[in-house]
Amino acid sequence: MTAAPASLPTRPGAGSGSTLLLLLRLRTFVALILVFGFFAFAAPNFLSAANMVIMSKHVALNAFLAIGMTFVIITGGIDLSVGSIVGLCGMVAGWLVLNGLDLGQAWTIQFNMVEICLIVIAIGVGVGVVNGLLITQLNVAPFIATLGTLYVARGAALLSSDGKTFPNLNGNPDYGSDTFRVLGAGSWLGIPVSIWLLVVVALAAAYVARRTPLGRHIYAVGGNERGAALSGVKVNRVKMAVYMFSGFCAALVGLIIASQLQAAHPATGETFELNAIAAAVLGGTSMSGGRGRIGGTIVGAFVIGILSDGLVMMGVSSFWQTVIKGLVIIAAVVVDQAQSRIQARVVLQQQAALGR
Repeated sequence: MTAAPASLPTRPGAGSGSTLLLLLRLRTFVALILVFGFFAFAAPNFLSAANMVIMSKHVALNAFLAIGMTFVIITGGIDLSVGSIVGLCGMVAGWLVLNGLDLGQAWTIQFNMVEICLIVIAIGVGVGVVNGLLITQLNVAPFIATLGTLYVARGAALLSSDGKTFPNLNGNPDYGSDTFRVLGAGSWLGIPVSIWLLVVVALAAAYVARRTPLGRHIYAVGGNERGAALSGVKVNRVKMAVYMFSGFCAALVGLIIASQLQAAHPATGETFELNAIAAAVLGGTSMSGGRGRIGGTIVGAFVIGILSDGLVMMGVSSFWQTVIKGLVIIAAVVVDQAQSRIQARVVLQQQAALGR
């Protein structure tokens, strides 16, 4: 009598659970293909070269904010102030281009383009420092801390011009501020400058996330803050770093928008934080922290950008656009939770198989 062969242990990664998990991990690429394909047929002139350039600029703006938001969310936090930082930094840039810095008694300091950019970025990073201090030193919940700075930054933007627009930001060639328009309207090798900046920021962020101790610490804080602290990670420093980087990204967006429009308005950046959160979560960043990839976030930004521009080209009401974006965020979070549950189940199945 021949004995039946013993059943072999399930190979790790095999099974329907692993297949579904793989599909969930690739959900952003699937969504990108579906959204792009739909608007290619449904929206007039969607595939035109001019529209591709405009859409790439819009995607870049969302991607900058989403990259900064990704690091914040990985640590288990949230930054609701990025949209207001965009508006504030745009207004500061507009003020400096038009008026310089008035010291009184007929003394005015004028700045060139590089100096303006450095000042504006310093302000964005400074707001990030305030967010970080509120969260790390005063133990304010990230949602509340950044909600507060959202209102403060927006109010400061409104106060800077009494709610008016700074128009005609052409700059002055005598002071070297006339090149300010290059950020938003310039191009190199036929590609907008904002896209080149996005490539640099994205590559740098991906390198930090995957190849540096800071990147490992960011994931460690989000995965298990207490465990990270016990293992020697400077948790407060890590949190400060991610909120400062988020402020940097927002300041960069404020500069680019003011340069593109050649004008600065205090309401610029409203609801931008929602697009950034949606892109990050859609790209696989877990709202519970500890998981996320810069590459996925970039793809998520493309999905949100194409969705927004496609809806506009189809003449969909802005009210319905807001509804659809909200549904996208909800769907992304639901799918993320499903991925976490399936991943945990697959791990348990693999451990059980290896234990047999």
